[in-house]
Amino acid sequence: MQTNEYLELEIEDAVKRFHTGENFYSQHIFGYHQIEQDGETGFVFRVWAPNAQQVWLVGTFNDWDESLPMQKNESYGYWEVFTVKPAENDLYKYKVRQADGREVHKIDPFAFAFEKRPGNAAVIHHVQEKKWKDGLWYGRKKRSNYFKRPINIYEVHASSWKHHEDGTPYSFADLKKELIPYVKEMGYTHIEFMPLMEHPLGASWGYQLIGYFALSSYYGKPEEFQDFVEECHRNNIGVFVDWVPGHCCINDDALPKYDGTPQFEYENPDRAANIRWGSVNFDLGKPEVQSFLISSALFWLEMYHIDGIRVDAVSSMLYLDYDDGPWEPNHEGGNRNYEGYYFLQKLNAVVKLAHPEAIMIAEESSSDTQITGLVETGALGFDYKWNMGWMNDVLTFYEMDPVFRKDHFNLITFSFMYMMQENFILPLSHDEVVHGKKSLMHKMWGDRYKQFAQLRNLYTYKMTHPGKKLLFMGSEWGQFLEWKYDEELEWRDLDDTLNKSMQHFTSSLNTLYKEQPALWELEESYDTISIIDADNRDESVLSFIRKSKKKKDFLIIILNMTPVERHDFPIGVPFEGSYKEIWNTEMEAFGGTWEVHNPDQLTEEVRFKEYPYRIKTVVPALGALILQPDTIKIPRTRPSAK
Repeated sequence: MQTNEYLELEIEDAVKRFHTGENFYSQHIFGYHQIEQDGETGFVFRVWAPNAQQVWLVGTFNDWDESLPMQKNESYGYWEVFTVKPAENDLYKYKVRQADGREVHKIDPFAFAFEKRPGNAAVIHHVQEKKWKDGLWYGRKKRSNYFKRPINIYEVHASSWKHHEDGTPYSFADLKKELIPYVKEMGYTHIEFMPLMEHPLGASWGYQLIGYFALSSYYGKPEEFQDFVEECHRNNIGVFVDWVPGHCCINDDALPKYDGTPQFEYENPDRAANIRWGSVNFDLGKPEVQSFLISSALFWLEMYHIDGIRVDAVSSMLYLDYDDGPWEPNHEGGNRNYEGYYFLQKLNAVVKLAHPEAIMIAEESSSDTQITGLVETGALGFDYKWNMGWMNDVLTFYEMDPVFRKDHFNLITFSFMYMMQENFILPLSHDEVVHGKKSLMHKMWGDRYKQFAQLRNLYTYKMTHPGKKLLFMGSEWGQFLEWKYDEELEWRDLDDTLNKSMQHFTSSLNTLYKEQPALWELEESYDTISIIDADNRDESVLSFIRKSKKKKDFLIIILNMTPVERHDFPIGVPFEGSYKEIWNTEMEAFGGTWEVHNPDQLTEEVRFKEYPYRIKTVVPALGALILQPDTIKIPRTRPSAK
């Protein structure tokens, strides 16, 4: 509760910083706050609406009438009122007489909670300060370098993972009981949620927001999400949340034209209109908008202890010509949106200063801007970037009839040319399993058996390719139908033997990934990989080595992209000795037909490309193998002459 000690001078200072783009806790000023005034305990409400003619506080506590007019601070353009009327769970909005005299009921941009759809009024709800019990998790995070640790993300749409028998979606209290044990059993390191902030239309999947400080009432109460994150941390699972600072919901009672003028959005109507997504673009160069958005980001990191944020649609903030509508070049004659560019640098700098261990991820599809790396070097300051190019190339390749793959083999090898230009996450996300694109399993070529074989091949390729990993829910067991935002996953598919085997395969692969330092320890450097043969187009077999800090701990990966079993297949290896097969995607337990692994292979002193030794093995049709040195001889390095 705020008291009279919260002086007007402090408020004035906070509002000044809001207007200069430097108040990163602006929710402490705006919205509602319980205070004592003149011996009474009540609420002060504040809203920024500089060009409004009048604003009223309306709600269930005053029958939505005009009995609570707000007073304007002419110097700083905000309105406020103190009242003792509201109580817990009351609904409220602001009635705004806009600059042109039009009167509109508007949401509170700083509300912490909203009523359930289809209503969209804010709710008076006090979240008690939580005594967190995730100190061990935070201690481990501070001591470890996440660039040198495994990150394998399970992407989730919270309201369609599972439903109750009556068709209602799980709340976070339900997800705490079922999702966390499932993710732990499957071997993922992190969960990433599609946006959890308040949004009025489920069909937007949460990407058209109205409440930047409010957990959607569709998912339960804020306390439930806090408890969920805490339980994740106690089970060594991190939590990321998608966040949308580029554009917002176009609804008339939301942020657009809040006071009747372009208050949150660009003044230029062409820049304000997001035609592609039917939304409104924030004016990212406006200081107040910067304060508002960065406050939102820090709020989610601190209020809910989440481990990082995935910033959606970064390209739309970087390029003036990204959308489908008309655009004007910048002052240099180019397409760079400098407001968006500098806002993103500022966002990452502020977040990293406050929370160095927070992971910032960009969903970005171009290659014209350095996304990851230090702001001081001209990069945007993100930790990771989704590798959309890898995703598009790989899915195009795996959808192709194997007869033609030899002519397009570069689709799965091209990423080796640029894989160190950014810190990448390899995403097979929700965007790839909607809008007629088919599920990942359904994309695969051939009959049902071959589709599962190739899905196992694809996942092995992804897990052994340098970069962190992400997979959308349902894909881990090969759901056949596309994802539907308003229906639960097809869990009944798990009655099918192939789906159940696929689930076991993914769990085993996730465990292998975590247990093998060669798959993540050096992946910031080209030292992590050596290509054995990326030119075998005719047979369409790709082979490479992943390496760890220890010279003897490396893995040999062999991927057969055709339905032809390869016998006595030669593979170059760096050291003399024997090599053991530790992974074969065609084992019976995974849904294949092989009962036993290939026997250990002894080297031949026959040169293969750049490698002094060679082994031979059998590579399954559409299969993938991983070999590990068993007993090898590593030549001693002579000391350099002095």
